[in-house]
Amino acid sequence: MKHLHRPDGALRDGSDPVLLTPEDAGWTYTGLRVLRLAAGETRVVNTGDFEAFVLPLSGACTVRVDGHTFEIIGRDTVFTRVTDFAYVPRDAVVEISSATGIELALPMARCERRLDPKYGPAEQVPVEVRGAGQATRQVTNFGTPGVWEHADKLNACELITPDGNWSSYPPHKHDEAGECEVINEEVYYFRIAGSDGITPSRTGFGLHRTYTADGALDENVAVRDGDVFLVPHGYHGPCIAAPGYPMYYLNVLAGPAPERSMAFCDDPAHAWVRSRWPGEPLDPRCPVTSHEGRRLWN
Repeated sequence: MKHLHRPDGALRDGSDPVLLTPEDAGWTYTGLRVLRLAAGETRVVNTGDFEAFVLPLSGACTVRVDGHTFEIIGRDTVFTRVTDFAYVPRDAVVEISSATGIELALPMARCERRLDPKYGPAEQVPVEVRGAGQATRQVTNFGTPGVWEHADKLNACELITPDGNWSSYPPHKHDEAGECEVINEEVYYFRIAGSDGITPSRTGFGLHRTYTADGALDENVAVRDGDVFLVPHGYHGPCIAAPGYPMYYLNVLAGPAPERSMAFCDDPAHAWVRSRWPGEPLDPRCPVTSHEGRRLWN
């Protein structure tokens, strides 16, 4: 089995922080690129047999594709605002330019249908507070089924976990077609804030767990800013943000099912935890962000 934890730098492609293809991951559908453009730079991306989202992590950009021009407002960091984004189809030549410089993610999925490009306004992105107590977290559902239907295979969302909290919990899986789950290959791309809670930094860390019921897979790793973790199968969770260091991750999922879905099954040993949440208070720090910016709390 290929290494599942790819520390920051392991997937570097020149000046770009991440280039992950399905072949490199050892699967079929899901990929991720993270590009870094200097001020005034223009980059041309050929999507090939992949559809993708153009998702700013920090900065703003202009996207030109198939005669469309999208002005992406972006954000300062992933901890300051819910961003707008663009969907770009397979077999496309995409021109991305930034006047001030940008770091952006391209969550990708190998697909069959070619759809039109489309802009996703930040104000239309639902922000969900999930869990309760120390398992309270923010889920930003910008590219999930039922919210964003303009995709063939690609599913994506963002998570912000306040420092000290747990997310991706209870542990869950989506590695077989059944009553409660579909098959999806999944990427976790982590950003960890430093002491100001806003600026990504390699100083902080979090923890991530992926395992199978039979013990054949049992990964418990410390993750830092810029790390990638691959989930080919098995239960995954929790992701734990160390005290003092809020955690962000981008989830990218795709699989063979004819209809997009993110359905999963909890680990039966821990599923009972959900039944406690209705009686527990939410962490008042969530939601952390909205399309209007960073939410302040007392």
